Amino acid sequence: MKKARLTEEQIIGILQEHEAGAKCADLCRKHGMSEGTFYAWKAKYSGMTVSEAKRLKSLEDENARLKKLLAEQMLDMAAMRELLQKKW
Repeated sequence: MKKARLTEEQIIGILQEHEAGAKCADLCRKHGMSEGTFYAWKAKYSGMTVSEAKRLKSLEDENARLKKLLAEQMLDMAAMRELLQKKW
């Protein structure tokens, strides 16, 4: 079964429906998701606006990119250290 990927706008819209009084089970059935997914979204996006969610996503992407760069740099440094420690 293909995993449906919803945008931040759609997720926040679903959470706003819940805050307006819709039941969790009804929302999950309507949008084809599990209750676990709903509560994970609620923990992450509860009380956010769409612009805040977009900013969070961009910061997460930037953080992942920076972590990758750091890991590559550390690998290069370890290789250089190993090369310099060898006796010729």
